[in-house]
Amino acid sequence: MDDEVPIEEILNTIGDEHARTVLASISREPGSAKELAERLDLSQPTIYRRIDLLQEYDLIKERTLVADDGNHYNEYTSNFNSTVISLEGDEYDVRIFREENLPDRFSRLWDDLGVN
Repeated sequence: MDDEVPIEEILNTIGDEHARTVLASISREPGSAKELAERLDLSQPTIYRRIDLLQEYDLIKERTLVADDGNHYNEYTSNFNSTVISLEGDEYDVRIFREENLPDRFSRLWDDLGVN
């Protein structure tokens, strides 16, 4: 998560009932906006607004799939494993833990070592 994002914005996003519902659903099973609208009994515009909000903070990922009829559609899934919100003194800290793939982890380690 970008350290520049104000904590309040992340908490507001997580605090939105529909955003939490969408996030919980795609954490269990990826889905398109249409599938999510049907699964959650919400309108597609509501789903798309929450998808935009969750994408803004990199909480979900999107991939484009091709249907049997050749049409393209986007499928959404959660982009993290867990979130920890802690309070120290009068300040909140939000940590988002993501599962990294091995090449990304190796690249970051390489960069951290300063090896060129």
